[in-house]
Amino acid sequence: MANHMSSLQASGPNGAPAAAFPASYSAQLATEVTDPQGRAHVVERFREQGIRLPTFAELTDPTLIDPDVDTALADIDHDFADPLNLFRVHWFNDGAGGRTDVPEHVVLPSELTGTPAKVVVLFGNRFPMIGAHKVLAAYSCLAPRVVSGQFDPTRHRAVWPSTGNYARGGVAISRIMACRGVAVLPENMSRERFEWLERWIADPADVIRTPGSESNVKEIYDACAELQQDPGNFILNQFSEFSNHIGHYEVTGAALLAVFEHLQQGAPAGSELNLAAFVAASGSAGTLGAGDRLKDAHGAQIVAVEALECPTMLYNGYGEHNIQGIGDKHIPLIHNVMNTDVIVGVSDRATDGLGLVFNTEAGRDALREHLGAASWVLDELGHFGYSSICNSLAAARAANELGLGPDDVVMTVATDGFEMYFSERERHLAERHGGSFDAGAARGIIERHLTPEAHSDDAPHIEVLSDRGRDRIFNLGYYTWVEQQGVPLDDFEARRDQAFWGSLRGLPQLWDDMISDLNDEVALTFV
Repeated sequence: MANHMSSLQASGPNGAPAAAFPASYSAQLATEVTDPQGRAHVVERFREQGIRLPTFAELTDPTLIDPDVDTALADIDHDFADPLNLFRVHWFNDGAGGRTDVPEHVVLPSELTGTPAKVVVLFGNRFPMIGAHKVLAAYSCLAPRVVSGQFDPTRHRAVWPSTGNYARGGVAISRIMACRGVAVLPENMSRERFEWLERWIADPADVIRTPGSESNVKEIYDACAELQQDPGNFILNQFSEFSNHIGHYEVTGAALLAVFEHLQQGAPAGSELNLAAFVAASGSAGTLGAGDRLKDAHGAQIVAVEALECPTMLYNGYGEHNIQGIGDKHIPLIHNVMNTDVIVGVSDRATDGLGLVFNTEAGRDALREHLGAASWVLDELGHFGYSSICNSLAAARAANELGLGPDDVVMTVATDGFEMYFSERERHLAERHGGSFDAGAARGIIERHLTPEAHSDDAPHIEVLSDRGRDRIFNLGYYTWVEQQGVPLDDFEARRDQAFWGSLRGLPQLWDDMISDLNDEVALTFV
């Protein structure tokens, strides 16, 4: 492996030296200016446009944000393409422009989850501009490239391959950073995603629709390979940019820990909660990076989720599904597979059906009457998009599989809200229910997907991983990354060792120093 390693090193926590990065990853993990001319152009553009970048520390703990910035933010709509909204790319938003002391979340009651464990869901639709937490991933991927000078906003187009929300997040971040953003996403994603892009992109040519839907990630890669022939296109591939993993480890992980500490403080005297697991659909595997932090802090198990219709990790399978936001048929390069403990499969029949139940009057009435769901629970259900429902179902099923009890906490995220899927709801109503949806249909969906018996039926689609299981899934990534994408074999193999992932942990502190230096050169004031 040594002959594939560069001299680039990161400092770990407290300045401890970390291992050198494999050569093919060094550019995206740079901790110094690698293109002075590009960086000079960044300074000039940011000064002209009034752009200042938040540090990862500020996004992790927004109380560190300059009070002058906070004052200026009070007059900025959280959904506008204003540079100050970069300082809202964190989990402590209230969704209306304000900031909360604890990230907004819900503890789902056992009558809804069918498990005595506490299933805790953080709401991603509080993030600015796109109403989804993928805007954090986009910022995490672009910011290090900007401060190193690799990405030059005066000559590069930022290309964002995605199955939806990451592309929208990338377009928002690009526009705010005064550069051109290109969305690459499957043509069969929800209508709302494309309507949003039409509002935010000036040139329709900057929305590239690839064949298929969630399961057609290779088609996205193929489109990016063509785009990469133009040196003006800068591909920010969320599936292989380790800063996606790093941003979620640092920012999302800290947000989850803040919520857990809040729950611990509110627990009855004499009881102590156990952070037992973190659950997230694989997708790009970026959000799963938060699980690494919870494992480091509390020994939490990491549960990766996929669609049963395309069970890549469970069965090396393939297929099509509609759990929008979790592209598959491959293993992302940034998935720390050897640190993953459980795989859960969730059917899009469940997410499609529960999307109707959660977002219709008949469905909510059935939840109240059939499961005894309280009104406060029903009020929260609109914050769950399809992948959010998927994460929550998987969390409940994993809790039962692991035998967790009332003092155990399973944490997950609602990546976006149902406002991205009303067109899908109408399509499902028309295709599967003849345009109407009554209490009987709602009860049938609830019985199939929310009762303990339904959880039991899905148990065969859960795998608690042994070392052999981890090796099997890790090895599957070879075909995408080595054979198709040209990652050197030794660099691919480096990810098998947890020392590689540990070497990433100190990067946000180093990038923050570079962000601060850039901001000092731009020298903006907010008074």
